[in-house]
Amino acid sequence: MRITMEEAADKLMGAKSLLITAHVNPDGDAIGSTLGLAAFLQARGKKAEVWIDDKLPKNLAFLPGYDKIVRPQAGQKTDAEILVILDTSLDRIGVVGDAAKGLPVLNIDHHVSNDEKADYLYNARRAATAEMIFEIVDHLGGGFPPEIAIPLYTGLATDTGFFKFSNTRPETMHAAARLLEAGVRPELVSESLEEKPESVVRGQAAALQTMELSYGGRVAGLYLDKDLATSLDTTEGFIDFVRVIEGVEIAVLVKCMDENFCRVSVRSKGLDVSKVAMKFGGGGHIRAAGFSVKKPLAEAKKDVLEALGEVLK
Repeated sequence: MRITMEEAADKLMGAKSLLITAHVNPDGDAIGSTLGLAAFLQARGKKAEVWIDDKLPKNLAFLPGYDKIVRPQAGQKTDAEILVILDTSLDRIGVVGDAAKGLPVLNIDHHVSNDEKADYLYNARRAATAEMIFEIVDHLGGGFPPEIAIPLYTGLATDTGFFKFSNTRPETMHAAARLLEAGVRPELVSESLEEKPESVVRGQAAALQTMELSYGGRVAGLYLDKDLATSLDTTEGFIDFVRVIEGVEIAVLVKCMDENFCRVSVRSKGLDVSKVAMKFGGGGHIRAAGFSVKKPLAEAKKDVLEALGEVLK
């Protein structure tokens, strides 16, 4: 059931205990929007916990509330009244779905690929889910102390490529300006996000050695085997190294996380790659999407390239 922003705000205010989650393989928007919403709800006297079923990116550890995020175990249950899913659909939250089985589900997401299986879905054309949470908090008159402002600004900044992607709207910049007025220091956010351990920088160099061009240079790919992929704390930004190559229309990063499991990120300069993600059970935007393939690296690479070839036709 699709609902409005006002109705989503009412659902949030109508519960005393809420479990908040986002997608596996979380990014800045997933973590930023969940932490920002949790801090707002906690300030309103509610019990609001963030559970994420995956390893958290270490470059987001500067965010207020990061150390309170729970990675649930299989079989773990919650006593919350409602499950709030941000920045993804119901099918990409891992074991959190089992922990909250039977609870009403409120889904707040900006992706066009949302599967609409939640009980209540607020889905809107926004640059980031963090922008949607900003609007809800603003609507409810919550104000933007650091524990809310910093995570929401981080979500906006990361999902817009620091406001250079095509999803950056005037309203996005207005929201960012409001958060800066609240005290967010953009240089501290960007420096924290950009800082990487030596191992990751060396990993970037190793990843670039796997680069291959396909379809006459229209597709550039990085293909990380299990040893390399699992040795890295993050691969955030790796795909951008090949996306900027002259003549490349689609960039792809395939990471082998286990013998028969690969994670895939796709970026384009205009072509709709969300259709590819949906074909594999993932989701995302027209120009940025992600999904998983339950096959070894070589087979996953073959299947992904074939699917991308269809987009190029």
